[in-house]
Amino acid sequence: MKTSTFLYTNKAYAWEQRKLGSEFKKVNERNDGTFGKGHWISVAKMYFQDPEKVQSNNIDTRTYVMRLGDIAFEGHPNNEFQFGRFVANDIGDGVVSELFPVYRHKTSYYNNYWKYAIQQERIMAPIFAKSITSSGNSSNKLDPKHFLRQKVRIATLDEQKNIGDFLVEIDNLITLHQRKYDALKTMKKTLLSKMFPKDGEDVPEIRFKGFTDVWEQRKLKEIGEIQTGNTPPTTDSQNYSEDGMLWVTPTDIEELMITKTAKRISEFGKKKARIASKGSILVTCIASIGKNTLLSEDAAFNQQINSISPNGEYDSYFLLTQSFKISEKMANSAAAATMQIVNKSQFSNLDTILPNYTEQVKIGRLFLYLDNLSTLHQRKLEELKNMKKTLLQQMFV
Repeated sequence: MKTSTFLYTNKAYAWEQRKLGSEFKKVNERNDGTFGKGHWISVAKMYFQDPEKVQSNNIDTRTYVMRLGDIAFEGHPNNEFQFGRFVANDIGDGVVSELFPVYRHKTSYYNNYWKYAIQQERIMAPIFAKSITSSGNSSNKLDPKHFLRQKVRIATLDEQKNIGDFLVEIDNLITLHQRKYDALKTMKKTLLSKMFPKDGEDVPEIRFKGFTDVWEQRKLKEIGEIQTGNTPPTTDSQNYSEDGMLWVTPTDIEELMITKTAKRISEFGKKKARIASKGSILVTCIASIGKNTLLSEDAAFNQQINSISPNGEYDSYFLLTQSFKISEKMANSAAAATMQIVNKSQFSNLDTILPNYTEQVKIGRLFLYLDNLSTLHQRKLEELKNMKKTLLQQMFV
């Protein structure tokens, strides 16, 4: 007899196989005027729509009532759901478009369990394959007779509660870290707009206490060594190795600080490569222009990238943070050209504006802290999402 592979105690409980018709019935409850536009449910994301955005004039006749705990079928297939999916109502009574058929529980149930169980693609897709008819407009229709004859394994009510509450707790943690991550991104965006001078100005709107000097304009070539990368021949296997120096291409530039690359340059290949030192800023100069990263170690890079290796008067993390302004100028320069490229000469002569070294360091450390905190929440988000994905595979049969 099958059991769920997830055990929340030291005992495995058998799941009972039942026809969906023993658990659900299709309902066509119409609105009797109880529910107005403030109770219009957006099925896709399960929330009450803003009344001002509800355009339907037939809320009493062209809708179904969807009660708390009801499930509605959304027949739009996508990459995640081959035939469409069910969505469980966990927000309260309301109305939905009659395009979404509504099913209601016939027996005792725990809603937090069913909101996850009813969306398990590996379980529901074979059921939908036997139960849907295509409507011809990219949305599938569910045949209730065929659907309700299909069978699923269902946990006991006590186990439903344990599973559902646990998954809701995971979702709450995901939401918490997502909000913190979003808040940090918003804070950074605000600070970037206020802690760097606007175009045509030489002081920022806000700055650390004790700093009053105007910022000074410099060309990038005055800040440090400028290089354009190159590519040692890929036909010669001696140029690359699994344990060599970082070899950076534009596709490797996904994070603010680069620590790994798809390929590496061998000791032999380094003799033919262009190498930027630790602390250098890499900026893409062809196609996806203006992607930036800071080297955490010495690295070689290809010809689609320009590098700037700052001398001792300039702080690397400040320059990384400020590089959004350099990217804007690069994009404008490339847009005016026939080819989408910013060559070494153009890059070297781009103007930027900077404070003294001490203020650079202060600003750089602030943004380093914010970026590290954002990365922490982003990684936690990824861990929680992966944990949830694994648990959903293991907790339902």
